[in-house]
Amino acid sequence: MRLGADRVRVRVPATSANLGPGFDAFGIALGLHDELEVRALGRPGVHVEVTGEGAGQVPDDEQHLVVSSLRAALDLVGASQTGLHLVCRNRIPHGRGLGSSAGAVVAGIVAARGLIAEPEALSDDVVVDLAAQLEGHPDNAAPAVLGGATLAWREDRFRATDLVVHDDLALLAIVPPNHLSTKAARGVLPASVPHADAAFQAGRAALLVEALGRRPELLLAATADRLHQEYRRAVMPASLALVDALRAAGVAAVVSGAGPTVLVLARRLPASPAAGGAPGTDADEAVRAAFGGAMGGWQILPLPVDRTGATVERMA
Repeated sequence: MRLGADRVRVRVPATSANLGPGFDAFGIALGLHDELEVRALGRPGVHVEVTGEGAGQVPDDEQHLVVSSLRAALDLVGASQTGLHLVCRNRIPHGRGLGSSAGAVVAGIVAARGLIAEPEALSDDVVVDLAAQLEGHPDNAAPAVLGGATLAWREDRFRATDLVVHDDLALLAIVPPNHLSTKAARGVLPASVPHADAAFQAGRAALLVEALGRRPELLLAATADRLHQEYRRAVMPASLALVDALRAAGVAAVVSGAGPTVLVLARRLPASPAAGGAPGTDADEAVRAAFGGAMGGWQILPLPVDRTGATVERMA
C-alpha cells in the first residue's frame, strides 16, 4: 500500500480506565488532549520535537511511542516505511493514570491512517485491536479511539463498544504532584482474589453501565471496588486516602487507571448566581473540604467527556 499524504495533524484525548469496578475493561475519554503533526520525509531518519508534558524525558528517536506505533500500523497494512518528523504538543500528564501512553500509541496508529492512501484499512476496530496489543490491555486504548465511555474485552482479538453517558455526568481529575508507573501499580496486585470479592465486582460493574447512562444517582454504589484499589494503597497512600474521604462524603471517587490521579464522577449542577453564574458539580464542596484549603501540589481539573476520540486531518 502506498502513502496518500505526507503530512497529518492528530488530536488524541486523555482517558481514565477502570472507573472503579471495571478493571481492564471500562474507560472514558476526557477533554484534555495531546496534539501532534507528523510529516513523512523523503529520506530515512526520525526527528521528534516535544513541548509540554514529557519534554526532555521521552525518547526522541525510533523508541518514541508515536513513532513505534505508527510503524507497527504501516507494517500491518503493508505500507512502506518512511522517515518521520514529529512535532508533539503534550498536555496529558505522564505517569498519572490519565492514559498518556495509550494516547501516544493511538496517535501513532491514527497518524498512519491519515498517511496511507486507503485509510479504511485502519478502521476503528483495527485501531482498537492494534493499540490494545501494543499496550497490553484495551481499557485506555478503546476510549482514546472511540471517545465517550467504552467497554472493552478480548475474544479472538481486542474489541470494544461504546456506552451511553448521561448528559449530567461531570468529571473531576484530581492530579497529584507525584508520578507512578503502571508497572509499579500492577506489581502489587495479587494473582487471585476471594470468590466473594469477584462476585461483588461483577455486580458493581454491571451496575456501572446503568449508572453512567441512565441513573447517575447510583454512581457511588456503582463505582465500589474490591479488585485492585485496596491492594494499591501501599504505593499510592495519599490517593487512596482522598478516595476514602470523598466516598465517605457521598462522592463517587475512584483511582484513575493505575493512578495516582483520583477521578470524581459527579453530577452537573445548574449555574448559580451565588457562584458568579458558573456551573458546578455536586462534589465541589466535598472536594474543597477534603483539602481544607491546602492543595499541597495537587491540581483539580474539571474535564468534559470527550465524545469524539482521536482525530486525524491531512494537511496541505
